[in-house]
Amino acid sequence: MITRSPHGEGVVRWVDTEWLEEHLCDDELTPLDCQPNVHDYLSEHLNGAVYFNEGLLRVPRGGLPAVYIDPEALVLHLRRIGLERDKPVLVYTGTGPFKGWGDGLEQTMLAYTLARFGLRRVYLLDGGLDKWKAEGRPLTQQFPEIEPSSLAVEVQSDYYIERDELKSLKDEDGVILLDARPAPVYQGQGPWMKPGHIPGAVNLPWKKLMHPDNPRLLKPDDELKAIVDEVGAVSGKTVICSCGTGREATNEFLLFKWYLGYSDVRIYEGSFTEWSSDPSNPTVTGAKPY
Repeated sequence: MITRSPHGEGVVRWVDTEWLEEHLCDDELTPLDCQPNVHDYLSEHLNGAVYFNEGLLRVPRGGLPAVYIDPEALVLHLRRIGLERDKPVLVYTGTGPFKGWGDGLEQTMLAYTLARFGLRRVYLLDGGLDKWKAEGRPLTQQFPEIEPSSLAVEVQSDYYIERDELKSLKDEDGVILLDARPAPVYQGQGPWMKPGHIPGAVNLPWKKLMHPDNPRLLKPDDELKAIVDEVGAVSGKTVICSCGTGREATNEFLLFKWYLGYSDVRIYEGSFTEWSSDPSNPTVTGAKPY
């Protein structure tokens, strides 16, 4: 459980609200507010936070939606908000007071993206802005002064897995493919052109790992361990995280790789959207992987 200091030793680490209030004004720390609507940020944000919407991260490629923009494009956004590879970045989101449509994945999506493109010190606020506000901690409407940077990005290709490699790897002993979507769409028909899930995928809905009243807040460590053990995602296995578009899977990729410290974790960014777009790829309905 997170207590006052960053949890973990890797690229992405979790911090609690008490630690953050003590360190929010550190000279090198850049807070990134990724609430779902810019009006949420205008209404309230952490001191020094710059707004960054996750919608800037992905565009279609060859008609396939929600594919990462080219590194040459993303780096322009990251330079504009002053990020550096070795300076700490604090990522947080909230429900969003303007329309209330935040689901909590904004912060895991952005944190994964920053790590994917080579930033080395990314902090996640456990509980997000909702926990911060519930504790009566200070907010502001002032905008920070940000100097552009000369950041160079470096794609970490070992974090993710492509479709062809997934096909050859997913059914091997010692490998578990997770599907982070809710059970009803894993088992049956969601918005995709095919129903069900990738053959062999084990359903672990991402919200099952989070506090029921706050999907930005991790459950206690003993509960997390029991949940992942129950589905067979035990330490020592290669864990491949997937979902619908690669967004829900970021929650589980970060959790397994840097919170639980598993040695071999990958994310299938194309996820069920890419898989189901190929008529030759089979899918399975029902609660069982096969």
